[in-house]
Amino acid sequence: MRHARTLLAAALVVVLTAGLVACTRPAPAPLIGPSDASKTVADATQVTGRRVNLPFPRCTVRRSDCDEIRLLNQLDGFDVDPRITVGFVRPVDLAKVNRDTVYLHQVGDNSPEGRIGLRRLVLDNLVLYGQPEHQLREGTRYEIVVTPGVNGQAGKATFTTMTTTRELLAFRRQLDSGSAYAAAGIATSARGLDFVIDGKRRVYPAANVVRPRRFNDLTVGTGDALAEETVFDSSKSAGPALGTVAFGSFLSPQWIDANRAIPRRPSRSPALAPTSRARVGFALIVPAATAAKPKPPGGWPVAIFGPGVTRSKYDVFLAADENLKQGIATIAIDPVGHAYGPATQTGVDLALPPSSERFSGFGRAVDVAGDGSYDSRDGLSTKGQPARYASIALRDGLRQTALDNMALARAIARGADVDGDGAPDLRRSGISYYAQSLGGIYGTMVMAADPSIAVGALNVPGGPILEIARLSPGFRCEVTTELERRRPSLINGGPSGCSDGRPGFTEAMPLFADPPVTNPPPGAVRIQQAGVRTNWINRSGSPEAFAPLLRLRPPSGQAAKKVIYQFAYGDETVPNPTSATIMRAGALQDVTTLYRNDRTPTAGSNPHGFLIDPRLTGRQPALLQVATFIASGGATILDPDAAGGVFEVPIADPATLERLNF
Repeated sequence: MRHARTLLAAALVVVLTAGLVACTRPAPAPLIGPSDASKTVADATQVTGRRVNLPFPRCTVRRSDCDEIRLLNQLDGFDVDPRITVGFVRPVDLAKVNRDTVYLHQVGDNSPEGRIGLRRLVLDNLVLYGQPEHQLREGTRYEIVVTPGVNGQAGKATFTTMTTTRELLAFRRQLDSGSAYAAAGIATSARGLDFVIDGKRRVYPAANVVRPRRFNDLTVGTGDALAEETVFDSSKSAGPALGTVAFGSFLSPQWIDANRAIPRRPSRSPALAPTSRARVGFALIVPAATAAKPKPPGGWPVAIFGPGVTRSKYDVFLAADENLKQGIATIAIDPVGHAYGPATQTGVDLALPPSSERFSGFGRAVDVAGDGSYDSRDGLSTKGQPARYASIALRDGLRQTALDNMALARAIARGADVDGDGAPDLRRSGISYYAQSLGGIYGTMVMAADPSIAVGALNVPGGPILEIARLSPGFRCEVTTELERRRPSLINGGPSGCSDGRPGFTEAMPLFADPPVTNPPPGAVRIQQAGVRTNWINRSGSPEAFAPLLRLRPPSGQAAKKVIYQFAYGDETVPNPTSATIMRAGALQDVTTLYRNDRTPTAGSNPHGFLIDPRLTGRQPALLQVATFIASGGATILDPDAAGGVFEVPIADPATLERLNF
């Protein structure tokens, strides 16, 4: 009897358990993105075989979103730093979100070592947002995996990343083949440096130069309304090392069009040919030949210097003291859109008659706002741009500026007799590059894409540009203005960075090392999404996308570059986390120098300009490190202040850069 009751109980358990199993439904799969299946279409004209195909919202209401989506739908894949979205239907325990429960991996690599976790987490109700802990490879398929370990829900999605560097590399190959010059109508005989401006050679022995000046054309059509700006004379500190000051120009093919954009083509199509040409002005300083340091056979080695935002080629007078002492000539050009209008003039005060000369300064700004005036960087900003091009103004201006510097290197390689004595003064090969701020941003692209420049030093760059702007006290107001101009406006209250007291925005976007953001304020996620789209659109003209090409994955046929980066602790113009983005993307920690402005007498100042600002403690040591590195062919990374501890060579703790530090 007892045995029968036991069997009956067991049978009931089986029946009840079977009923529970039959009635329990599996947890629904979360909605995961990005996804090729839902947001791209097959496209044989693209290298990846895919083309982005995002749905449009109601464009009469969300006009700005539609402008961005039209640009995104030209691309051959998702961003290399994509925003991962996971929509759950059950509450999420963020403590359970880790590399084992939510991760990415390259398709075909299912190993634990191949897992890529998420950082910059934001949880908005039941939607989790995050970005990969490192930049993804371009033109590659990835899978997003969500395991049941978070809340019982599980799912997968596959997506393809866009090609980011391919187009600029193709444009550079057009320079090498000569097809770019032919398309732009530049004859072979006209591809070198030209020292004649307004009918006269503008080459001056250093002893005759009292001071260089610039006369800025501020107003369209009024060439006589020029505002004078004195240019620092480096001969005061360079002394006898400075031999010659020269000005001139060269012709550079232009891929950028009247809208300040480079039209997009399918990535498998032949690259766009240049549509015009520009005469780009340069400033050049050449060392003095002495018995102790005579001019080398074939001419002086040359370094190209890249100036920063709102700056100009005249910064060569601030940036080359130590180069001159090392016997290195230095040359610089203006970035696209910089140096005021085309009627801007260069002035040189002379010790001998005539007492001064004035001639074209080849200003590169354009009246993009249509307001009848020039800004120092008109044409490399979103100011006044048609809405549909606002997101790419910086991207394509930076790419064209990188190409102009590559064209400059090729003009130098044709040989140059600077002083007119019939002998070459500039060496044709072994050209190096160094730069400050914006020059380091487009300079990372130059170094990555141009095999003819093997050695470089980049000072205080960062990326992406939008991240610099939103984090920098000096640029945040520009982001506020752009968010105001969007339709609909995305202003939701918060710090604006503007001096006029207008309301700003609260994006609640965490940095790489920040803890997750939960319950973001109203409107914050929409601002985040707009920023993510802008960075995606601009990635092919952003330095972090090119950083892996320097040493990790050089383009086919190119050797790894010898490069150093200099960053400044507490930089308020290009904040440290944006510099960290470049450092991480290129695995550059071992060649990164950190200038500890907090340990100097100028600790209370913004250290951003420490390479060229004579008021900052670090200027001369930083220039010495750069000149030593260039002169050694990239073999020597000098600690210029080993006893003082102001420079960390290399950076002691790379995580230091993940914070704002101001």
